[in-house]
Amino acid sequence: MIRAVALYMLISLLVVGAAGWVLLLVYPGPAGQQAVLASAAIALVVQLVAFLLLRLSVGRNVFAGWGVGALLRFLAIGVMATVVADAMGLDRNAALVSLAAFLFLSMLVEPLLVTV
Repeated sequence: MIRAVALYMLISLLVVGAAGWVLLLVYPGPAGQQAVLASAAIALVVQLVAFLLLRLSVGRNVFAGWGVGALLRFLAIGVMATVVADAMGLDRNAALVSLAAFLFLSMLVEPLLVTV
């Protein structure tokens, strides 16, 4: 399990880094850049927790694990939209677009590593 989680985080870092580089070009101002970087950090933490929950559910009910992970991702976007963006003074548009992009792109890697 540790190997799969480490591999997932490495791939997620690469995916989020590449997408972050593109999004930093889309949102060039300091407020946009801060929002993209904060969203990247939040996405990596959320994805780590979601993947751990998925891996723990493999022997029992993998669909429940994926469902809990999906709910966790929706919760993260909702909290970013209602609380975090304003509390941190982030550009809400940049924060939400980048968080959704990071979560979606790194979620695409999950099926490849569920049983590794």
